[in-house]
Amino acid sequence: MSLKLSVLDQSAAAEGRGQDATIRQTLALAEQAEAWGYHRFWVSEHHSHPSIVGSAPEVLMAAIAARTQRIRIGSAGVMLPHYAALKVAEQFRVLDALAPGRIDLGVGRAPGSDGRTAQLLNPDRNASERFPQQVMEMQAWVSGHNLPPGHPGHNVYAYPQSETSPEVWMLGSSDYGAQLAAHLGLPYAFAYFITDGQGADQALQIYRETFRPSAGLAKPSAALCVWALAADTDEEALRLFESRARWKMDRNLGRIGALMSPEDAARDYSPAEQFALERLRESALIGSAATVGRKLRQLAARLEVDELVVITWTHDPAAQSRSYELLAQEFALAAHC
Repeated sequence: MSLKLSVLDQSAAAEGRGQDATIRQTLALAEQAEAWGYHRFWVSEHHSHPSIVGSAPEVLMAAIAARTQRIRIGSAGVMLPHYAALKVAEQFRVLDALAPGRIDLGVGRAPGSDGRTAQLLNPDRNASERFPQQVMEMQAWVSGHNLPPGHPGHNVYAYPQSETSPEVWMLGSSDYGAQLAAHLGLPYAFAYFITDGQGADQALQIYRETFRPSAGLAKPSAALCVWALAADTDEEALRLFESRARWKMDRNLGRIGALMSPEDAARDYSPAEQFALERLRESALIGSAATVGRKLRQLAARLEVDELVVITWTHDPAAQSRSYELLAQEFALAAHC
């Protein structure tokens, strides 16, 4: 099986670094990912989140499009219930004009925020109930098709029109997204890093068994979004992982903030936290490039996916870049100079 490797970067905040610098690091990483041969570079959408400062994926994508030539660029994803489907379609048709044939429009239903923030983005508390209808409307506008007579959007088009159009992806971490992706004949990306793998087998099985071919996709196409960290040695990867591990444990206690340095993160663990840390280390996709590569190949084979989208958080941007570089070498990606 030929395994594609892609990147998801969430612009994770780190102590001691300005949030504006974090956004600029995402742009730099996109350029590096293209040079190393990654297939896609996706960015996410979160709001009022002190850990993840990527709040406007369509803006970041425009900047990435101006700095790259080959790599696909996408959203993972746009939280569609916050917005009008027509406006999202227009934004992504502009992006496709900037980077023809390279744009992925990944959409999700989750708020990417807390309930109060979500209501400020869209006061309609029932907006998520219209998600399937929104996706179908957006599909039509993105692809340049007309909505049927009688629909309020009939004879309304998303401009600019061109020979290419964004590829729509359904994102999810539960059966809901899998069912909707299958029903609409869309490619599907499962957020394995959110659920720590729980529900992945069932969601992918539902997607494949109930998939209905569409004009854009003849057979199921699934990707897995995973958290992984490679370093020059297993020991160095364990040290770097302290930042992510501390963040996960603090989050479970309701404390959400910027990534600590590995040294600060490793301090003052209680016995219970030390036990939890050991469990996190055992299940994490971390280690040398060979170690992580073996784990990623085994995971992809078990879940029968041909694309992995890797997300990596580190306190030091250089360590994050090194991780992606090592994985590109491990998977023999076609580097571009």
